[in-house]
Amino acid sequence: MNRRARGTRTVLVALAAATLLAACAQDAAPSAPGAAPAPSAASPLPATAPTPQGLLLTADFGGDTVTFVDPERGAVASVAVGRAPYALAVGADGRAWVATAEGVAVVDTRTRVRVARIPYRTATGPVADGEYRGGGMGIALSPDGARAYVGVNVPGTTGVLEVLDTASREVTAVVPVGRRPCDVDVSRDGAEVYVTGHDSFDVTVVAAGPLSTRRIEVAPYGTEGGLGSWLKPHYAAVRPSDGKLLLPFEGERLAVVDPRTGRTAVEPMTADTHQHGVALTSDGRLLVVGTGAVRPGDGRGPSLTVRSPDGTERLVPLEGPHEDVAVSRDGRTAYVTGGYTRDGHWNGITVVDLDTGTARRLPAGTRPLGIAVL
Repeated sequence: MNRRARGTRTVLVALAAATLLAACAQDAAPSAPGAAPAPSAASPLPATAPTPQGLLLTADFGGDTVTFVDPERGAVASVAVGRAPYALAVGADGRAWVATAEGVAVVDTRTRVRVARIPYRTATGPVADGEYRGGGMGIALSPDGARAYVGVNVPGTTGVLEVLDTASREVTAVVPVGRRPCDVDVSRDGAEVYVTGHDSFDVTVVAAGPLSTRRIEVAPYGTEGGLGSWLKPHYAAVRPSDGKLLLPFEGERLAVVDPRTGRTAVEPMTADTHQHGVALTSDGRLLVVGTGAVRPGDGRGPSLTVRSPDGTERLVPLEGPHEDVAVSRDGRTAYVTGGYTRDGHWNGITVVDLDTGTARRLPAGTRPLGIAVL
């Protein structure tokens, strides 16, 4: 029995006394005419110049903006999108869909202008900040770009998946899913949507056509402790080779979920750290963000796990907690956001050379969480 299996009951009793929540993380109108992106001090882009390819885009959970980041020089421009943006997805047409507390913001990344903000159909309570706030969390686009899928947190109860028509910019359907839908992923053929329910220990499989659902429990440590447990799913990646879902837990266990059968296999991991964001490189390596020990002495510090398809792992130490990760198109560089959903965040990203394992910090954005490469 591993360290966390032995100590889980003690940790959960203490946590339950402190909190009943998880321990993780409106108007459909064009942006105002004067809402031009606010340039940063680091080589701002001219307001009329098109956005260069290869920049990064971050969702600034603490700044109500998205920030365009040059991976060598840092932030070059920001655009106001709405309260507490959590995650984003960028389509082939250059539009970014940003899940905020107020609605889904649509940003033209080529001109750096917010062109719409689509209100949620679901009531989520007062607009607020913080990791437990209501509103959009995970978000993804269908392969053809025709639909956006956003996981909407409804404080105190189960969440929903709202389906948006990207042409009309309207919510067309609402589907019940698990609690606090941290991540949303789509199968390669677009036939299924996978919603990771952080506080319900599950993945909801949503058939994209009929919008029927199936729940798969994903709890390699069990579900004891409920809302007070640390040992819950956060982010998933869809493995292209077989369509299985990869969900890391605590730098100790990788849950490999077959969405067709609902079966979960568990593989060992080595980072021994609380884990959040994931990404896959084109050659099949899994990148996993480790946020650090959940409490002093209960695991190792922050890191980026680079896991090869054969299961071997290399760890790159990170300075301070981080949240999510994206990878360059050539698969040689990882960009890790420093925003984090809990205390200890910082305003920037860490750039990791995946060939050498070297890392450098790059100030950018305000508590950035979600990230994409343009």
